[in-house]
Amino acid sequence: MKRIHIIIAGRVQGVAFRASTQETATILKLTGWVKNLRDGRVEAVFEGEDSQVEVMHRWCEDGPPLALVSGVDFHEEDYTGEFGKFVILYDR
Repeated sequence: MKRIHIIIAGRVQGVAFRASTQETATILKLTGWVKNLRDGRVEAVFEGEDSQVEVMHRWCEDGPPLALVSGVDFHEEDYTGEFGKFVILYDR
């Protein structure tokens, strides 16, 4: 099992990036979260089977059709199994 923490830059807000990420992660049976950052980037954590996390990582390099990804920074973290599903987080 694997966990990655990822930050995606570019035109990634206002293009259904979070919803598409949630849909794709759910299809891949991943857990974790995705959220918009105040600076216009998107941040996410994915946990699941190694191969499925890798598929999700590659998907983030392009994102949904209206996105224009200019950069993806990520690092692996220790797998925790703390999430029950994949959710969108919203600022309060």
